[in-house]
Amino acid sequence: MARLPLYDTHAHLDVEDFDADRKELLQKIGENMAGIIDPGCDLLSSQKALDLAHAYPFVYAAVGLHPEELSHCSLKDLEQLDAWCADPKVVAIGEIGLDYYNDENSPHALQQEFLQAQLELARKHQLPVILHDRDSHEDLLAILLSQPEDLAGVLHCFSGSWEMAEKLLERGWYFGFGGTSTFKNDRGVRSILAKMPEDRILFETDSPYMAPVPYRGKRNNPLYTAIVAERAAALRGTTPEKIMECSSNNAKMLFSKLK
Repeated sequence: MARLPLYDTHAHLDVEDFDADRKELLQKIGENMAGIIDPGCDLLSSQKALDLAHAYPFVYAAVGLHPEELSHCSLKDLEQLDAWCADPKVVAIGEIGLDYYNDENSPHALQQEFLQAQLELARKHQLPVILHDRDSHEDLLAILLSQPEDLAGVLHCFSGSWEMAEKLLERGWYFGFGGTSTFKNDRGVRSILAKMPEDRILFETDSPYMAPVPYRGKRNNPLYTAIVAERAAALRGTTPEKIMECSSNNAKMLFSKLK
């Protein structure tokens, strides 16, 4: 079977959930998909993502400090991120952002400081960003709208409102849709996906988390990106082939280092 014109733009294949079968799974991904992006969450996971990207031609890395990981990070870590940005397999700064749900060890002011610093790093290297946003829509939107318009990126696993999306669409942002768009209690994600301009849609899994129906509750993996795309095609009244091709073109447009 020919490879699908489909990228999983957000999959954490570096985590221990894949230790038992990572090699076998990557072989299947390489045979069936255009590629994946593995975003780091701290220096260790960013290095692991980059190692995978160097080992497999269809794997790409993003490097970043996730808001939930800041208790063991320092602003000095940005020096290593800065150095990694020159690597041709580093396609973005991420996963970065704000998380006001899991904030016991990451005060909001600290999260915002790290986010602003990493946005500056992305602009320095003309790289897009992969953004995490949980229970922090208002503050994240304010920060993004305050940035120069040359900043580009994707709102990963978008959970904000259509009003928020409209403001960011005007600035050229992309939106990632994954397993939550197949859930019965999707919290409005499908209504946003239904009217999202086709040139701003990216598909993802956030593997190993948030597997789509009918695998909800089980370990997610990038091969399930096809399920997300097929459900999106049905929702939008188009074909899986067309929406996969479109999302693949979008991924290449945003992440210019993809091949």
